[in-house]
Amino acid sequence: MQSLFQILMLLLDVVWFFIIAHVIMSWLINFQVLNLHQQVVAQIWYGLNRLVEPIYGPIRRFLPNMGGLDLAPLVALIAVYAARIILANNVGLFVS
Repeated sequence: MQSLFQILMLLLDVVWFFIIAHVIMSWLINFQVLNLHQQVVAQIWYGLNRLVEPIYGPIRRFLPNMGGLDLAPLVALIAVYAARIILANNVGLFVS
């Protein structure tokens, strides 16, 4: 059962990485460091959007409209971190 715990922690780490990569890439695109007219950049951007939008969608439904400020990635990161804490505190259930 410990392998199940490690797989869940790995999945949470991967989700964390994708969210951080999406946030950083969105900043670089908005500050015009990266250009979406470049094919590689556009493919990475659209791929990241397809991965994280299913996570952001339900969160955005509950958050109030903040104008141009999107807090969905922050809430998603907090949720992933909370899930890691819950799993780490209940590791005894997986080790038995």
